[in-house]
Amino acid sequence: MRSFEILPDGALVIDLTELTVHFGTVQAVNGLSLHVPEGALYGLLGPNGAGKTTTIRCVAGLQKATSGTVRVDDLVVSESSLEAKSRLGVVPQQIALYEELSVLDNLRIFGGLQGLAGRRLVDRIEWGLTLSQLEKKVEARVSTLSGGMKRRLNLATSLLHDPKVVICDEPTAGVDPQSRNHLFDTIRALHDEGRTIVYTTHYMEEVEVLCDYVAIVDQGRVIANDTLENLVGKGETATNYRIRLGAPTNPETLQAALADFELTELQPERRSLEDVFLELTGRALRDGS
Repeated sequence: MRSFEILPDGALVIDLTELTVHFGTVQAVNGLSLHVPEGALYGLLGPNGAGKTTTIRCVAGLQKATSGTVRVDDLVVSESSLEAKSRLGVVPQQIALYEELSVLDNLRIFGGLQGLAGRRLVDRIEWGLTLSQLEKKVEARVSTLSGGMKRRLNLATSLLHDPKVVICDEPTAGVDPQSRNHLFDTIRALHDEGRTIVYTTHYMEEVEVLCDYVAIVDQGRVIANDTLENLVGKGETATNYRIRLGAPTNPETLQAALADFELTELQPERRSLEDVFLELTGRALRDGS
């Protein structure tokens, strides 16, 4: 697969070079290199056990790499973790909220942990309530919220410090369609404001709807890294075709007598991202975490 071209000014906000992580005899990440250009909406995909979560933890400064270099906005994470973290917002897959506290208390606590205080904290709490659309739930305990509300609050509490780079790890797990669409709209809005977004998910259709660039990780390495358009079939030979007939029929009749009908359109059908993913990673079950 071809690599996509870096933006003209060469600006990178996440730059991983030959990243390797060992847990005892297990190699979770194996010489992984990944370069995320500024302003990208970037999908990160991989089977279970491919090394995605470990890679994200290294970017966030939560996991020490065995070898290799991790840079966020040109800061080496191992040497400038606090400064790098201030430019990074990580929205975790697991809900990270205080269940017995109110929505407002959660926003206050997480804002304080991110270094906010005074008028700035008040302003960002108002922003978080608007972002999560929980203005009417300010005093509600988190334990009483729906799954979709918790996901929206989880997103807001992770971004109160107004980071330049946002990593969303499976942000729509377990939410209803309305909350899912709201999260999509929110991610697009954050991107439109100039933020770089890295989006990890097992739902290929989400990446197809949201992302401009895609990297596929397997066995601790990047095995494909390109624009979405290129990955799903630019320059590929089509194997599926969509046929439109000039008269109504049924599949059985069509199979027996296709030549008897007027063929008005023959159009190659674009491969899905899931097709590409399975071609590259195989169809065997992955039971690793």
